[in-house]
Amino acid sequence: LVKHKQIAPHIPVFDKSNRTDGTWSRDDFIWDGENDRYICPEGKELVRFRRNYAHPRGAPAKDGTLRYRASQKDCRACPSKPRCCPNMSHRKIPRDVNEDARDVARAIAKTPNYEQSRHRRKKVEMLFAHLKRILRLARLRLRGPYGARDEFLLAATAQNLRRLAKLRPMHLQATTMAL
Repeated sequence: LVKHKQIAPHIPVFDKSNRTDGTWSRDDFIWDGENDRYICPEGKELVRFRRNYAHPRGAPAKDGTLRYRASQKDCRACPSKPRCCPNMSHRKIPRDVNEDARDVARAIAKTPNYEQSRHRRKKVEMLFAHLKRILRLARLRLRGPYGARDEFLLAATAQNLRRLAKLRPMHLQATTMAL
């Protein structure tokens, strides 16, 4: 949707690429999109394939990631190997097929508009959670799209009436209860 329809993704990105053991994470490597490679802080490249095949394998792995690898020879002679890949012979970096869209979502998450849309989204999601939990609308009982629409409209009306009753001033509520 980001590439084809130019829709701005105002959603959080669950990113587990940051490492906590003191080794370099993916953000320490530079992505070179034109040449389809990563460049390590020492200047070496991590590529998907080392050889040129007659029929190149372009498909990603089953989990939807592309794997970029450094040369074992480069990593063996590297002075930063203890900070880069201490337990491996060479460094490997997985990259999601949709990483470009994820980068766009990460950039949007740093803007004030994202904070505003996040706040609005939480309000709407809380209303849906209230419908499910308090008004017990976990399952629609009327059949068909029209029945579902009618049942949902009734539940939303009940929810709005409850919210409207809370907005009423307290002294007016006390006088109407006395009647």
